[in-house]
Amino acid sequence: MRIGITQRVEVVASYGERRDCLDQQWFLFMEALGYTPIPIPNRLDDVQGWVRAAGIEGLILSGGNDLTHLPGAVNTAPERDQLEVELLSWAHESEVPVIGVCRGLQIMNVWLGGDLVPVEGHVAVRHPLVSSSEAKFCFQQCTEVNSYHGWGIASNGLAGALTPQCYSPEGHVEAFLHNRLAWAGIMWHPERESTFSDADSRLFNHILRGEACEH
Repeated sequence: MRIGITQRVEVVASYGERRDCLDQQWFLFMEALGYTPIPIPNRLDDVQGWVRAAGIEGLILSGGNDLTHLPGAVNTAPERDQLEVELLSWAHESEVPVIGVCRGLQIMNVWLGGDLVPVEGHVAVRHPLVSSSEAKFCFQQCTEVNSYHGWGIASNGLAGALTPQCYSPEGHVEAFLHNRLAWAGIMWHPERESTFSDADSRLFNHILRGEACEH
């Protein structure tokens, strides 16, 4: 299964370049699950034509770069915002599975009409998760996660099309599912674990392959 992965933008001033970057760990994680990861360039004239030609069957919106519209945003990439909006439009129309990771969760919520709020104490730490009353089993098994974000979703900021699955101890939404589509968002980074989590693997296979996650 060919899974497109979006990339962060890094500016290398000494070369006058804006570079697309993706952590090598993503390839190890996806390979371990039996997927073929395809990095998606941030500058494309025809996004939908590209994903169709590349045979993309699912999407991962990866982490990195603040959303440009946020007050005080840093390390922004307007071209990435535009790309991911076009990808979400295509995935919505075509009912393609999508997993948003950290920033990916954030842009999915915003695109669907939700809001973001600044959060403190969530950069380069680990913290427990609290399952929602509606959480599926594969989310219930995610009990402690890494954290690398300065923006989050308040309990009243989740888009109407989404159902919360996990919360931080402070009550911010850390994971959600779409009410109709095979779309999920998680605030943690499964690719950054030194040993990949079985719970994360089940979660990804549930969304991308449609495998059951009740047990």
